[in-house]
Amino acid sequence: QEELVESGGGLVQAGGSLTLSCAASSAAAIDNKMKYFRRAPGKELEFVAQIVWGSGSTYVAGAVRGRFTISRDYATNTMYLQMNNMKPEDTALYSCNSGDIWGKGSLVIVSS
Repeated sequence: QEELVESGGGLVQAGGSLTLSCAASSAAAIDNKMKYFRRAPGKELEFVAQIVWGSGSTYVAGAVRGRFTISRDYATNTMYLQMNNMKPEDTALYSCNSGDIWGKGSLVIVSS
């Protein structure tokens, strides 16, 4: 069964950085557009960023643009979300997505 394995969450102070990883179990688990979403406490699921796997083209949501960068390692089927200058409002469960496959999520907490 194809799956996405996530890592890299944790606790960080405001202004700090974290990098999330999302490793696909095989190339078959990779969708054309790989995405990150997040869900903050008491809020709806929010799109964060996506990357077109083949071309590497990216799109980042306005709320995090200029602070977050999405990238991928084509050789290892791994996607990354580099988060810089983090804010308390970035606190959420971050989940990677590939078509109908979801990772289990990485909890990110940003303290003020």
